[in-house]
Amino acid sequence: MAGPVEEAVYLAAQPRELRLPDALERIRERVVAGGRRIAVLDDDPTGTQTVHGVPVLTTWAVEDLRWALGQPSPTFYVLTNSRSLPEEQAAAMNREVANNLAAAAEQTGTDFVVTSRGDSTLRGHFPAETDALADALAEGLGGEIDGVILCPCYLEAGRLTAEDIHWVRQGGQLVPAGETEFARDASFGYSASNLREWVAEKTAGRFPASGVVSVGLADIREGGPGRVAEILHGVTGGRPVVVNAASYADLEVFVLGLLDAEEGGKRFLYRTGPSFVRARGGIPEKGPLSPEELYRRRPRQGHGLVLVGSHVELTTRQLGHALSLEGVLGVELSVPRLLEEAEREEELQRVAAEVNSGLVGSEVVVYTSREVVGGGSGRTGFEVGRAVSDALVEVMRRVDAEAPLAFVVAKGGITSSDVGTRGLGVRRAEVAGQMLPGIVSVWVLPGESAFPGLPYVIFAGNVGGPDSLARVIEILRGD
Repeated sequence: MAGPVEEAVYLAAQPRELRLPDALERIRERVVAGGRRIAVLDDDPTGTQTVHGVPVLTTWAVEDLRWALGQPSPTFYVLTNSRSLPEEQAAAMNREVANNLAAAAEQTGTDFVVTSRGDSTLRGHFPAETDALADALAEGLGGEIDGVILCPCYLEAGRLTAEDIHWVRQGGQLVPAGETEFARDASFGYSASNLREWVAEKTAGRFPASGVVSVGLADIREGGPGRVAEILHGVTGGRPVVVNAASYADLEVFVLGLLDAEEGGKRFLYRTGPSFVRARGGIPEKGPLSPEELYRRRPRQGHGLVLVGSHVELTTRQLGHALSLEGVLGVELSVPRLLEEAEREEELQRVAAEVNSGLVGSEVVVYTSREVVGGGSGRTGFEVGRAVSDALVEVMRRVDAEAPLAFVVAKGGITSSDVGTRGLGVRRAEVAGQMLPGIVSVWVLPGESAFPGLPYVIFAGNVGGPDSLARVIEILRGD
């Protein structure tokens, strides 16, 4: 095992960063000129953390995808929420999206590339999703892909890759991903931190570590786009390609080389974290949203609702800070009672009543009980998670439609997806931008939703500091 390292010392020992003038603008110009759209299949809704001004779909009928392909933004998101599904269902969903996307592209005469947006701490259905996408795209577009670009870095949250090791910032240290709590995930656990070894682990040796291509920091920082393109031109047979990146400058150099290779005829599928999407789309950085931007379509009135489903340790710490704020009412949703059929409806009625009465005079935070409830009793972990998410959706649905709701925050990937799609009825929305730089995304709900113009805040479970959720609430209520 590599073990934790001091971040500043470790990064200072890497090759000197290469900053190319106007790199992002050059990428944007090439993306627009080439006409190729970037379809981001997001396995939970938190992947919009780094972008702004892009459309997001929660459905993927051919008609919806035609609409997205015709929007001014070259980049668009399709929220699949596949991380909440068993592997076989997730793979089938990805095949369906890819088939519909190929059909929509044929009808509109539009070319596209696909980003399978996964977790920056390596949780999710890999390689099942990329295998399914590769097969479907080969059938729909003709010809196999040359390689799968692996770039899980999420720079804003301190997740980066160097020497092929994926690192997670904790305090002033970088910790190998395989030594963090995320690697112990009940559904998506792993042991390897070196991404070449992680690929071998996840593919059960189908791609041994020695067979995984690596684009190192030296390649990027010393060889520039030309060296990146040279490496990518040699990739065939769908081989995985690990991208080392510790800054946006690294990503921009890599993307320029990637564009060179793709314009030369190479075809790649991407499996990435959020930061790659912004670089690949040439999307400039934008500061946090102002109160005027947050409430531009729906004047702020009343109070806000926060729904917390994530159970990771960081979320629990953030929840404690949020509940300590003045004017915040906490309402606990008992998971054990939700799992008992005879008690579930009574529990939902109690929580919904407390929410509606509480919103009259305060912000309300609904949170699932913090004890971890595993499978057992004939239930899988996925089924427990689904029951909890369904309950939070039901709470959202039971909010009085006449209530002057100011905002909604959903904490946790599955929670955010289900509350948005099934609780608020979102089919198409706009990613307005971020509340906290690069980590907390805001959607503005469209006219056909239950609460038109409402700011809907997507807050991943595994990002931010201990006071980040409290800070989001303070910003939304104008403190």
